[in-house]
Amino acid sequence: MNYKQVKKSGPFKNVVLQFKIELSEIRPLIWRRIQIPSFYNFWDLHVAIQDSMGWLDYHLHYFEIKGKGKRKTERIGIPDFDLISEDFEIEAGWEIPVMAFFNDLGVTAKYLFDFGDSWWHTILLEGYLLKDDKIRYPICLDGERSCPPEDCGGVSGYYEMLKVLCDPNDEEHEEMKTWVGKKWNADYFDKEKIKFDDPCKRWVNAFLKK
Repeated sequence: MNYKQVKKSGPFKNVVLQFKIELSEIRPLIWRRIQIPSFYNFWDLHVAIQDSMGWLDYHLHYFEIKGKGKRKTERIGIPDFDLISEDFEIEAGWEIPVMAFFNDLGVTAKYLFDFGDSWWHTILLEGYLLKDDKIRYPICLDGERSCPPEDCGGVSGYYEMLKVLCDPNDEEHEEMKTWVGKKWNADYFDKEKIKFDDPCKRWVNAFLKK
């Protein structure tokens, strides 16, 4: 198992990619707009999505994007050998450059985080931009609302959680407040508070350290 970083050279070495990330099936919309280096692979993009959304990266994930050749759909993420079949295979994200698939404006992909709660996201490539040497990428430009707490039960569990939190008379109200944390606020978002982890270090911690 090897972590592969694309060479920081070539015609796109001074380019950053701008993505809009939307969490599916929840309204009001929870979304982020980020910029990442063009040399990122899909693992790197995964880490940037996790950090910008506010997820804790405790679960499996994969991207689902239009395939090439005979493959109508490509799945890229963390290979899970229990799921692999002729019709369902996940390629290692750290081996595939983002630009191998996000190679034109308007390309979209689905991103699934947590196979249990099934948090689906829509990923849209909005633009290629010249990087600013004064900025350290990746960077979060904008967004709205907090992402749900992990392990809250998916979309239906999230809505039930909000219902309980909004009703002081609910018998589970205080317990739910304690579980989500007193500082958690569904409407909160501050791009200045977002910190991006080094994706290579995250990979090493996830797969090499015991």
